[in-house]
Amino acid sequence: LSHIFIHNMQNIIGLNVFILLGITDTPWAQAPLFVLFLLIYIVTLVGNIGLMVLVWVAPSLHTPMYFFLTHFSLADVCYSTVISPKMLTDLVFGDKTISWVGCVTQFHLFALFVTAECHLLAAMAYDRHVAICHPLSYVLVVSPRACWQLVAWCYLVASLSALLYTGCTFGGSFCGPNHVDHFFCDASPVLRLACSDTRGCEAAIFALAAANGLGTSVVILLSYGRILHAVLGTSSAPSRARAFRTCASHLASVTVFYGSLFFMYLQPASRHGSRDKVASVLYTVVSPMLNPFIYSLRNREVKAALGRGRRRVLNLCRQQRGAARGIRESWNGLG
Repeated sequence: LSHIFIHNMQNIIGLNVFILLGITDTPWAQAPLFVLFLLIYIVTLVGNIGLMVLVWVAPSLHTPMYFFLTHFSLADVCYSTVISPKMLTDLVFGDKTISWVGCVTQFHLFALFVTAECHLLAAMAYDRHVAICHPLSYVLVVSPRACWQLVAWCYLVASLSALLYTGCTFGGSFCGPNHVDHFFCDASPVLRLACSDTRGCEAAIFALAAANGLGTSVVILLSYGRILHAVLGTSSAPSRARAFRTCASHLASVTVFYGSLFFMYLQPASRHGSRDKVASVLYTVVSPMLNPFIYSLRNREVKAALGRGRRRVLNLCRQQRGAARGIRESWNGLG
């Protein structure tokens, strides 16, 4: 059925491929941008996958906070992988074509994981709010079952929203041209190519972006507001300083992510321009790289787990060297 639907849609829109114009068409900038974005992508993969592995192997990190962080890192890896490899190959080989099916798939997966990340950020803020404002009931409120239910809700809402985003973006008629003025298939540059009236689609995308973006950001701001109110009421200066540092780190990442998202999606498609590419780079390339550092590497528990893991590795290496030395000495004695 999906193949029949895609074939019928291709017959309706009259296009089989799109051409991504990329970040820049300046020849001398292609190689430096490739090196830069390749390094960023590698750091993104190493940082986020490393965080997930660390949480999995360190019993001290088996808490709701790091449970949400692993899913947040997974979303970072997924939507960065949806965008970066295609962008890198375009910079190297110059073949910027993408099939209609590939364009729809790329946008759908991107919308899915970005929307999931918005709701995961809200879930993480709620977790911190309960931990700081209601510590005595934290174990009951944020139970393992509740954590799985929150994550399932995040992915469910993201899946439904991604279907609506994709339908609104690609549901019109495309008669040509097929040049997408962007480095990936995003809603605004694709809608500019439509030869049918897109005002209804723009309004629907705006409403969806407002529901997901503004709704989750309100949850985050309310949670942090309650946290700050609770912390200011304590008399312990170290506790206040630690909570302020945690809130500042989280809010810095939220500001970068939501600021660029709001700039992109909470305005009509007719007002979008070249600045969209800069905003898109922030939340598709830079933000996934920074999140492991902002959310975990500045955390004492993660540093302690890394230290214990390093000591285990060093001890294992010493044991292996000792065993190898014993085997050599045994062979020498036999000789």
